[in-house]
Amino acid sequence: MGRQRLSARLSARRVETIRKPGTYADGGNLYLRVQARNGRVSKSWVFRWARDGKVFERGLGAVDVRSLAEARQVAAELRKALFHGQSPDELLQRRRRKNKTFSECALELIESKRPGWKTKNKVRQWTQTLRDYAFPVLGNKAPAEVTTNDVLAVLKPIWTTKPSTAQYVRDRIAAVLDYAAVIGLRQKGDNPAQWKGKLELALPSPRKVRPVVHFAAADWKEVPALYSCLSEKPGIPSLCLQFIILTAVRSNEARGASWQEIDLNDAVWTIPAQRMKNGRTHKIPLSPVAVDLLMSVQPWSSDSLIFPGAPKGTMSGATLLKLLRTVAPGATVHGFRSSFRVWAEEHGYASSVAEAALAHTNTNATEAAYQRSDLFARRRELMDAWAAFVTGHATQRLAAAAGGSHGQ
Repeated sequence: MGRQRLSARLSARRVETIRKPGTYADGGNLYLRVQARNGRVSKSWVFRWARDGKVFERGLGAVDVRSLAEARQVAAELRKALFHGQSPDELLQRRRRKNKTFSECALELIESKRPGWKTKNKVRQWTQTLRDYAFPVLGNKAPAEVTTNDVLAVLKPIWTTKPSTAQYVRDRIAAVLDYAAVIGLRQKGDNPAQWKGKLELALPSPRKVRPVVHFAAADWKEVPALYSCLSEKPGIPSLCLQFIILTAVRSNEARGASWQEIDLNDAVWTIPAQRMKNGRTHKIPLSPVAVDLLMSVQPWSSDSLIFPGAPKGTMSGATLLKLLRTVAPGATVHGFRSSFRVWAEEHGYASSVAEAALAHTNTNATEAAYQRSDLFARRRELMDAWAAFVTGHATQRLAAAAGGSHGQ
């Protein structure tokens, strides 16, 4: 194979920003492939070579799990193999065998989990935390060589200064090493990143570093007054907040709600599994007040989103929080779920009904085995009673509220 001119035609910035579908040469047999499917853009690396008049190519992974510099390094190894008459496939297979490094195992694990993750943010979060904190210490080590002292070298600098990040890093290191054990690259059951019996002996408890802080919730007795204040606020964000209170859903579930999910005739909102935290379809009985609110907002909705942001995109969570803070400085949007749960408990509703209304997963295996119903009829009674309590049966000025500005 002749010597090639390895002039870099891509930059990290261009790789990040380019969105037009196509195949872009970087030089030295390396290409960036950009594809658009269902409105989403995906980018991956491709290595191409010619032999006996035929062109071959092999994928080298997505850009969010292998950087431009890393892709160039792999391409350089493959070019060297070609120069010596070897097949790139042989080299790629060797890289996948016993000589895998911790970073290679991590990227492979991320790639294998990708189809099961709801958003590409999960890929970015895993990749970024491991690259920033774990790879500098563990990246080039074989998984079998990683020790508890190695893991401590990663965690100690951030354990007290960035406790939340440190927990994510520890969890992800442990997951990578467990994966390495599954594919035979280290002994099973011996994970130096596990907390119990290992790291707990060398690091302070995360709860002592920073106690768990729950979402601030308004007292359930204050919710009707807050709801009344919100009903005086014009704009789509106010109506979205009112809808969240009435249905006791998470902020993102309401902000992403579409008309295709709503059955106004039967007063049912069906949230598909891919939009739910627990990955299960959730049917919500809509109270008469909630149905009236939805009907009032129709003229200002987009073709798909019920509560669009500006311009016609998904409304941000920050928009709702900013509005809520004008009437309840110490409350959070998520906290209304807690207000609802306490109200239900105080008013004698069965825990199973309230938990089903919140789409919580029953962690008691025995109870879950017997509780196969979604308790829909009883949940409708609960949601109607909650709406009556929240609104005080007062007539809401919904049309006037919607008729104002979007409040963005």
